Amino acid sequence: MARLKEEIAAYEEMCNDLELEHFGEWVVFRDKKLAGTYDSFDMAAEDAVKRFGRGPYLIRKVGAPPLTLPASVLYRTNNVLS
Repeated sequence: MARLKEEIAAYEEMCNDLELEHFGEWVVFRDKKLAGTYDSFDMAAEDAVKRFGRGPYLIRKVGAPPLTLPASVLYRTNNVLS
């Protein structure tokens, strides 16, 4: 969890510049650096998983408030509920 807090801090430090240049786009932060910008969450997530595996990394929409997801979404499995 500490590494994710570092990614959030790096995003917040760059937030003003990101809002000027990438407002409404999705960004990925890894190792306290901007790793990429994307047009959609799906594109950001797909590239982040391909490049970094399970993480941790931060995916955030520039200009949007932070999103909190329930643990069931964060740790979902491939099992289908009946």
